[in-house]
Amino acid sequence: MATQTQGTTTRTDHNIWAGISYDDAVGARAWLRALGFSDGILMQDHDGTVTHSEMMWPEGGRVMVHSSGKENDAFATPPGGANVYVVVDDPDAVWARAQELAAKVVRPMEDTDYGSRGFSIADGEGNRWSFGTYAGG
Repeated sequence: MATQTQGTTTRTDHNIWAGISYDDAVGARAWLRALGFSDGILMQDHDGTVTHSEMMWPEGGRVMVHSSGKENDAFATPPGGANVYVVVDDPDAVWARAQELAAKVVRPMEDTDYGSRGFSIADGEGNRWSFGTYAGG
């Protein structure tokens, strides 16, 4: 039997969602929550396998997080094979949370020549997460 929980916020940002597989999807959700994401849907099998879940960024956007190793999974990616960019208004606040988590720094906080301020980190399974102010031109 699968269980499902749903966040209480109604969202309209539904155009593109990244799907990321994890060996420890529950742990990945906790890590993302500590960075500032909020919980959305969580569906788990009786054995704890995360079959589908969503984590929402408060400024818009979301990612799907699920357990790796599911057979015939159309959304499966190798753990550690994702690279996600998150637009933020205050990258320094997210940088501080990343430092509290002792996240592996891939690219330190910097101001770029194209007008963005941001940084990149890796989660515990090697997926890369970039946070910055650049929201496209």
